[in-house]
Amino acid sequence: MKIIIEYDSTWRNSFLDGSNNEPLPKKGRKFIGSMTSLKKPENFKKHELTLDTVMGILNRLIGDQRKLYQSRDADSYFFKDLESSITFEDVKRKQVLTEEMTFIRNISGSTDQNSFTGIVKSDDVMFSADYAKEFWGILGLEFDEVCNFIIKNKIIGTDLSLNPLTVIGRLEFLNKEKAVENTGLANEAMNELHKTFPDINYQNNKELIMPISIYCSALYLQLIRLEKKYDMESAKTKAGGISGVSKRGFTKKDFMNRFTTGDKKKIWGNPYIRKERIKGIGEVTSLMTKASGTLEVEIPMEREKGRELETMIKNAGISSFYLGKKGLAYVSKIRV
Repeated sequence: MKIIIEYDSTWRNSFLDGSNNEPLPKKGRKFIGSMTSLKKPENFKKHELTLDTVMGILNRLIGDQRKLYQSRDADSYFFKDLESSITFEDVKRKQVLTEEMTFIRNISGSTDQNSFTGIVKSDDVMFSADYAKEFWGILGLEFDEVCNFIIKNKIIGTDLSLNPLTVIGRLEFLNKEKAVENTGLANEAMNELHKTFPDINYQNNKELIMPISIYCSALYLQLIRLEKKYDMESAKTKAGGISGVSKRGFTKKDFMNRFTTGDKKKIWGNPYIRKERIKGIGEVTSLMTKASGTLEVEIPMEREKGRELETMIKNAGISSFYLGKKGLAYVSKIRV
C-alpha cells in the first residue's frame, strides 16, 4: 500500500525540549526558543521527517488522536505488526525549503534580561548607608586601580554617583571592556581573588582575563572587608550575595528589580533567530526553516488489510492536518 501526502509550509524547527515519545512533565516541556536559549547551539533544533513523524500521521489519519507513545503501548495498536516494515521517502526533487523570520509567542512568559519597569528608587539604603561610597566606589576605579585594591587593599576615592542607574550604567560599560592578558597586575589580582573565591574562573576560552569578572569579584571582596567596620546586612540578599551581581558578572533585570517599584519586564515572544560567528566564514544567521513537498509512505500488507486501512482513513474524514509542526498537509493519493 502506498500513501502520497502533499505538504506546504511545515516547520522544520522545534522550540521545546524533551520528546513527544515520553509523558509530559508536570509543568510541560520547557520553552527553549527564547533569545537567551538560542545562544546555545543545542537549543536551535532542526528536524527532518522521521518514522515517528510518519507513524503520528498514520494514526491521525485513522482517527487516533492519542500521543504516539500511548498508541504504541495499547494492545489495539493497528500498526503493531506493521511498523517495522513501513518505509517512507521525503521526495527531495519535489521539496522546497525556505528560511523565514518567525515571531514565536511564549505563553509561559519570560523576562527581559536588560529591562525593568516602575520608578527607580534612588533612595534605597544601599546608596545612602555609611558604607555606600566605599562599597560602590570600587566600580569607579580604573582597571589597574581595582587590581591594586585587590592585591594591597589600597582604597582610592572615586566620584561615582550613588544611584542605581549610574551603577548599572557603569557595570554595562565594564561588561564591554576587552579581555586583558593574564600577566602583571591582572594575574596578581586574579591569584589574590582565588584565595577567597577559589571556584571562580576569570578567564575566557582564550585564557584572557575578563575585566567585568574582576570588578564583580572585587565588589564581593569589598563586602567582606567592609564587614569589619560596618553593618553590611542591608547590602546583601537573603542568600548572602549582591542583588543581580555574581562574582563573574551581572544581570540587569535582577539588579534593577531591587531598586524599582515595578516587576521584571515580561516578554511574551521573540523572533526565532540564531546568530553565530564561524571561523573562516564570519557571522551566520539561522532562521526558521519551512518546507513544502511530497511524502511517500509504503506499507507492505495483504490487499484485504490494505482495503481495511483505506476504509478507516476515509471514514475518519481527515481532510488536512499538521505535518510535524504547523503548515498544511493532506493525502493526495492512496494506492492499494
